[in-house]
Amino acid sequence: MLAKGTRLFAGAAVVAGMALVGPSTPSGAVFARPLPVEAVKDIVPERVMTWNICNPCEDDNVGRAAEIASYAPQVIGLQEACVRDVDRLREYLEKLHGLVYHVEYGTVLRNWGRCGGWPWRPGAFGQAILSAAPMTDRVNVEYPEGGSEDRGYMAVTTEVGGRPVRVFNTHLAQRSQEAFREGQTRVLAAEVARHDRAIVLGDFNAVPEAPELARMWRLSTATDRPCRPASAGTGTSAETDADADTGTCEPTTDWQSRFDYVFLRGLTPREEGVRPSPYSDHHLVHTDIDPA
Repeated sequence: MLAKGTRLFAGAAVVAGMALVGPSTPSGAVFARPLPVEAVKDIVPERVMTWNICNPCEDDNVGRAAEIASYAPQVIGLQEACVRDVDRLREYLEKLHGLVYHVEYGTVLRNWGRCGGWPWRPGAFGQAILSAAPMTDRVNVEYPEGGSEDRGYMAVTTEVGGRPVRVFNTHLAQRSQEAFREGQTRVLAAEVARHDRAIVLGDFNAVPEAPELARMWRLSTATDRPCRPASAGTGTSAETDADADTGTCEPTTDWQSRFDYVFLRGLTPREEGVRPSPYSDHHLVHTDIDPA
């Protein structure tokens, strides 16, 4: 989700300094690199974020937690997430940054090679949602055809901006597998369309003009204007297609493709941005939502 510029939102404070974390850190871990003393003061209730945290990549969950804490979103959708990594992220967010989150998992694969464990006790891999507010009515759906890997979506009901909303988190089939993504968006869009207020987070592995994303653009309301294809329209009768393609659609991956999105249904974005990160080959994508 991109608006004009990728500056920190007003709710984020400048990092005040750096400090070494010693034996008192969670789980007794000792970290050699300096860490931010503070990033933000509190969770921002109208902010949402999506992030493919990359797997397999270096497991620097302290660094990942610091990246998330620099924006302190109300809701975070994670993809390519091992349960063990999400558990550590949640722990570090609370103990190092004072940010307390609930967690729900959308596991689609049990893979000991990716997520550790043993062949007879494989690690769980897939999506996860962290929310500052409690979550209810979780569903976890594996797509009928995942492509070269099992893929799916999860959904929960929680609060964003003080109001209830249905939140979806997904990871679609890999880049070269358009036919699988077409079927996956058909399944996802049918479920999203049942809700008047919904947020869809995820790594769609497709550029904005890809045909398989057309269903998502039609469902979304006035979000991510610089990336919305003109042919998709705006999603509201009060706006015109000419409004759709303004500004610059920033990439969300190290290979300069736009793959990661926050689609809004029945909600209006106030500010949007993308933040490159040294901890993943995908960037953090964040949106502040108008609570009205």
